[in-house]
Amino acid sequence: MPVKIPDALPATKILTEENVFVMTEKRSQTQDIRPLRIAILNLMPTKEKTETQLLRLISNTPLQVEITLLRTGTYEGTHTSMDYLDTFYRTLTDVENEFFDGLIITGAPVEKLDFTDVLYWEELTRIMDWADQRVFSTLFICWAAQAGLYYHYGINKHPLEQKLFGIFDTQVKVPHDRLLFGLDDTFTVPMSRHTALDEAALSSRKDIIVLATSPETGAALVRSRDGRRVFATGHSEYDRDSLAHEYYRDLAKNLPIELPRNYFPQDDAAQTPPLRWHAHASLLFSNWLNYFVYQETPYELSKGLRPLPTRPGTRTGKR
Repeated sequence: MPVKIPDALPATKILTEENVFVMTEKRSQTQDIRPLRIAILNLMPTKEKTETQLLRLISNTPLQVEITLLRTGTYEGTHTSMDYLDTFYRTLTDVENEFFDGLIITGAPVEKLDFTDVLYWEELTRIMDWADQRVFSTLFICWAAQAGLYYHYGINKHPLEQKLFGIFDTQVKVPHDRLLFGLDDTFTVPMSRHTALDEAALSSRKDIIVLATSPETGAALVRSRDGRRVFATGHSEYDRDSLAHEYYRDLAKNLPIELPRNYFPQDDAAQTPPLRWHAHASLLFSNWLNYFVYQETPYELSKGLRPLPTRPGTRTGKR
């Protein structure tokens, strides 16, 4: 089944050319079916690329999905025109009275900052609070996973001596968890970050489950016990050449950067890296949409959602 996106969104043309089943708004209006309502809070500077990566994975499901693209209203990036944002994106103010089946919050290039020093941190905390009341399940990616674990559970991050950069083998720790159905015992995940979670604090929490981990990367997949929050510390949505673009970008800026590990054949940057993580990524997103979103939400979104309690200290992430 298709993912429903605006007719004019650039990703529509790209995905159609890849034979990915997308449905335009005009066609979807003729179908008597309620699609899943999924919002994507896109914090990445490369908005169009990130949209396409996520929509490619969301579309790989037998469910019809209606996408709402969100951006921060208190901070305006410089990589995407306001015309584009005004055309395709909404803010929390626009949707705060609406309900959604699911929400995806992307990573962001701000991980070296303390959470509270991020210019849109206060707005992000309001969005996370809103999601607890209006969204059935939220998927946090990379920096957003760290931010969500800090805000909701008080789990902090720490800087790494060297950027965690490459493709890493990850081991399933809870093989029968619904989020991991169909995944191999070991699967690969792209990683690109300068910080890591406080693993001791993570393991001390009884209200969250570490589903997959690696000695090199630490926790890769974590979720709350009720499935309302899912945290992925890597970038399973990345394209074949995403890490290559990051590598050459940093080289051009004279930033300290090593070759991404386990990525280029024979560590030769002139060779095309093999794509060996998208099958797992497709399963991960399909499982999240099916078991944690579709199977849990009622036909009428305003009914059946159990708001998560607001606890003291929520605004700072401290407990």
